[in-house]
Amino acid sequence: MAIKPVEVIKPTLTTRIILIFFKAIPLPLRKALFQAVFRLVYHLLTKQRLIALHNLKCAFPEKEMPELTKIARGVYSHLAIVMAEFFEIPWLTKETYGKWVEFEGMDNFKEAFARKKGVLSIVAHFGNWEMMTMAFPMAAQPLQIVYRPLDNPLLDNLFGYVRTCHGNTLISKGGSGQTIAGLLGENKVIGILSDQNVSAREGVFVEFFGRQACTGVGLAVLALRTGAPVIPAFMVRMANGKYRFVTEPAVDISDTGDFEADLKENTQRFTRIVERYVRLYPEQWFWLHQRWKTRPWQMKKRS
Repeated sequence: MAIKPVEVIKPTLTTRIILIFFKAIPLPLRKALFQAVFRLVYHLLTKQRLIALHNLKCAFPEKEMPELTKIARGVYSHLAIVMAEFFEIPWLTKETYGKWVEFEGMDNFKEAFARKKGVLSIVAHFGNWEMMTMAFPMAAQPLQIVYRPLDNPLLDNLFGYVRTCHGNTLISKGGSGQTIAGLLGENKVIGILSDQNVSAREGVFVEFFGRQACTGVGLAVLALRTGAPVIPAFMVRMANGKYRFVTEPAVDISDTGDFEADLKENTQRFTRIVERYVRLYPEQWFWLHQRWKTRPWQMKKRS
């Protein structure tokens, strides 16, 4: 199998125009505009609102509907802020990023990096995951981001450019294992989003908020096959509007020799960490996604 190339995205003229246009709008006004639009979207797109409320009700059965509705509105408000701030990322520098981000636990990353086996990072659609693409290379090392190209070429170029403009590279999902293993051998840092639903053939079922959620096994496979440490990394938005970039100690990896059992156990450990952060800050996770869409009866044993 050919090794997939890693990519640094060059912006198209349209991407440059979009970035300059939104950057020209003062950030407080931009946030207000995006929040107004997202409030409208909350009311108009009934399907997505109901998905979010259904997910929240299943995850927090002890909460009453008024509280769940408040969380759902908070999710939309948070996403509006993430998108408004997205247009700041290309202009941030080592001199200015400290106004945006505080760091906690970077010694955990340094310890993992010192093992010289590369570093795998648990990343979720939580907090400001886009801002993380700036914070990591500023404070530590550029990321090699595993991603699925967007269907819309304009948005794919826009997001791809912003995610790579501070030195990161992108690795397209699908058959990328050999590429990632090679990068880990070069002591690179790999970011893999680990909180979305996948098809039954791509994942294993683990508990997430007490429900069986089909979860990708790529992170566990790489950890077992390469010995690379896995560190959780989360960009938490604080009450003052700044972010706290948290890196935790490397996760203990189960390696009993039973590959299938270890895949499931390690994926459960990673998912449990994501759940812990989401429980602490429920408004900062992407509840609009159908996280429990794939059902256990669809599962077939991997060959």
